[in-house]
Amino acid sequence: MRRFISLPILFFCIAGAVGAQELNAVLAINSDKIQGTNKQIFNTLQTALTEFINTKKWTTATFSQNERIDCNFTVIVNSQENNQFDCEIQVQARRPVYNSTYTTTIFNFRDTEFNFEYTEFEPLEYTENVLNSNLTATIIFYIYMILGFDFDGFSLNGGMPFFQQAQQIVTLAQSQPSWKGWTAFANKQNRHALATALTENQGSVFHTMWYNYHRRGLDEMSANADRGRTNLISSLSALKELKNARPMSVLLQLFIDCKLDETIAVYSKATMQEKQAGHKLFSELFPSASSRYESLKK
Repeated sequence: MRRFISLPILFFCIAGAVGAQELNAVLAINSDKIQGTNKQIFNTLQTALTEFINTKKWTTATFSQNERIDCNFTVIVNSQENNQFDCEIQVQARRPVYNSTYTTTIFNFRDTEFNFEYTEFEPLEYTENVLNSNLTATIIFYIYMILGFDFDGFSLNGGMPFFQQAQQIVTLAQSQPSWKGWTAFANKQNRHALATALTENQGSVFHTMWYNYHRRGLDEMSANADRGRTNLISSLSALKELKNARPMSVLLQLFIDCKLDETIAVYSKATMQEKQAGHKLFSELFPSASSRYESLKK
């Protein structure tokens, strides 16, 4: 699978370029909370967003059909007033592990601050460095997040151009005070916090961990299970560095949501000494999730 891209070319690539698309997205809109209104608008929007994500070219990289990244966008509509919508969105993505039938979660993020204006059948458009609405801005932000985490797992810092592109969207969106989710320090788990954590210097240890976890860990297991497991376990020490530098980093919660259960499953094949070390590490990193790694003590 090819996961390489030149930074200058990316920044001048407009999302409507022709070529093999990168994402295989399923988008669903849950409007169960909205009563007594014509819900056809939600079907129209669901179709439009699915086409927007799946039919545009987001990178200059070459993807074959079976290399497209599987991902899910779930939009939950909390309220609607005319063409104003207040929602939350859950975004998930997966990638296959080399030479296996196993797929691993590379992104799992819940965003509770997603508001936008939408009139049925209005076109969804995007031009580089121009944000037309919070609807497309948020969706594009998460597209770049998915691409960043995918590329980061195949080459060291390979996803940085996409994280920087997401950071640029944050910067542009901050000029719109009515758009939720972009404000610094307003919410430690919002889009601003996520993009900042992934592009600041303190996040470098996370990028190194992410690459070693996937490329030298999971992908190695088909050839040598013990070596792959050892590499994966060794990569986790970087999370301690991250917590020391940024105790409240959104990346720590993202690891819990994406990787904690998977990592515990990897530890299940480890030695007792490794399990005990893993339990100690997780106790320091994620004390509130202790019930999930309790099995490592046995």
